[in-house]
Amino acid sequence: MTAEQDVGAGIERRHRARVLAVVNQKGGVGKSTTAVNLAAALGDLGKRVLLVDLDPQGNATSGFGLDKNQRQECVYNALLSGTPIENLIEPVTVENVFAVPATIQLAGAEIELVSAFSRETKLKSVLSPVLDDFDFVFVDCPPSLGLLTVNALTAADGVIIPVQCEYYALEGLSKLLESFKLVKTHLNPGLEIFGVVMTMYDARTKLSQAVLEEVRDFFGDKVFETVIPRSVRVSEAPSFGQPVTVFDPSGRGAEAYRSLAVEVLSRV
Repeated sequence: MTAEQDVGAGIERRHRARVLAVVNQKGGVGKSTTAVNLAAALGDLGKRVLLVDLDPQGNATSGFGLDKNQRQECVYNALLSGTPIENLIEPVTVENVFAVPATIQLAGAEIELVSAFSRETKLKSVLSPVLDDFDFVFVDCPPSLGLLTVNALTAADGVIIPVQCEYYALEGLSKLLESFKLVKTHLNPGLEIFGVVMTMYDARTKLSQAVLEEVRDFFGDKVFETVIPRSVRVSEAPSFGQPVTVFDPSGRGAEAYRSLAVEVLSRV
């Protein structure tokens, strides 16, 4: 059975997938880590999850152990070459979880999309045929506010914003929120802030606590109660091609992402 056949085999869907873009134009805040580990935790809870890697760096792809250097096609081909997204979906090592990988080929998409017809809605169009096959679709965005991120916002029902517990945590978020409002006004009226997740939290430091309070003051109840701790095991897991829920299943990081998954379900 092929991967695309397996996606829909024997499954009766009574609802459309919730599409969530994991976005922050700052690099190093835990976007890919959150996308991979939240997808894995929801898969462990029996939810069918598709992770679309929209970042040319391909961190979410390698985070699930998929070799981004050995692929002839990736999400680029769905966006710009007309390849059906069903042909690009691959199962990963976590049950119920599938991925659409990215390769460096995606780096040229920003430029090529500029002249494309309906350039902002490409991802929305290519995802449409598979939304009934999943409970959740996560889109891991690049660290920019270019056309790839605009495509993710246009396709999404909501955004998850990872914010690291460090100085300048809110730096640049005004630009992100400005882009969010523009997309909501002109392209996707149903777009919402689904949640803000605090990452790299160190309970021993006053700084982490102060940043957490600052972000909660700013975003209110949009901030998840679960915080993701600073953890060597969370950082190590991608180099082994595994989510931390597999790499260190009893560790603090895995427990945090499982808790976050339960919170996500409570908001659906």
